[in-house]
Amino acid sequence: MKIDRLIGILSVLLRQEQVTAPELAARFEVSRRTINRDIESLCKAGIPIATSQGAGGGISIMEGYKIDSTLLSAKDMQMILAGLRSLDSVSGSSYYERLMEKLRPGASNFAYGRDFMLIDLSSWYKETLAPKIQLIQEAIQEKKLLTFRYYSPKGEAERKVEPYFLIFHWSNWYLWAWCQNRQAFRLFKLNRMTSVEKTTERFPGREVPLPELSNEKIFPGEIKVKALFQAEAKWRLIEEFGVDSFQTQKDGSLLFCADYTDEENLLSWLLTFGDQAELLEPVYLRMKLRETIRNMEAVYDGIYETDRG
Repeated sequence: MKIDRLIGILSVLLRQEQVTAPELAARFEVSRRTINRDIESLCKAGIPIATSQGAGGGISIMEGYKIDSTLLSAKDMQMILAGLRSLDSVSGSSYYERLMEKLRPGASNFAYGRDFMLIDLSSWYKETLAPKIQLIQEAIQEKKLLTFRYYSPKGEAERKVEPYFLIFHWSNWYLWAWCQNRQAFRLFKLNRMTSVEKTTERFPGREVPLPELSNEKIFPGEIKVKALFQAEAKWRLIEEFGVDSFQTQKDGSLLFCADYTDEENLLSWLLTFGDQAELLEPVYLRMKLRETIRNMEAVYDGIYETDRG
């Protein structure tokens, strides 16, 4: 639709100091003549757009211009504001809410009066996560290499990467980067990254494929799990896996079946239920869990004997 394209062109012009008509035509998959007509339509709408010819020329918009509120509906503005506020919840600042002032005159009254959606992307690790995100953003914009120490189930190692995307997925932040150590694109979880530093080395950039964010890719279900839970645990199973993850038995217990990704995470998760959960399959993990419980019992028996003595 033309109105969607006009808003898109205006968004590009607000983000970039200058852009050429061929660049806009390629981005919106229309002809250069269509772009020229769109620019004319924006000028007729009262938006101060300047064009310059020759080498280094292009299309630009007057600095400090604010979008006329008639271009965006109230619902459009509410959705934009919800998204911008969600980014503020990560940094703890009000940078993106201030950015709203560029999108609509008098946005401060709108911001507090008619909202229906609030998104909070902050986490328990906000004090360490926010500066880490800011540093990575700077590295991406400046095309500077990042170094950090990364912790994974396979161990820990120093990494040097070309950063490309910050990703929020499944309540966690990730970095999509080209790893020089592995010579491949990798997805790094920010909470597992320490000693993150932006180097002075620049990287030229490369063709970047979008990361595969399907649950099967990030959380491959390689372990077929069957467990029996007491009825008191129903709310947690519904919250974490959904209502279809278990079958209610005649005695009220819950037979849980799911595919799980990591053995250690599975055992840790089951232990959080205390005596409300019994792992049935796989059998080898049932034996491992029993051994873990016995070792825990020995630890606490030792503490008890020490305290009593």
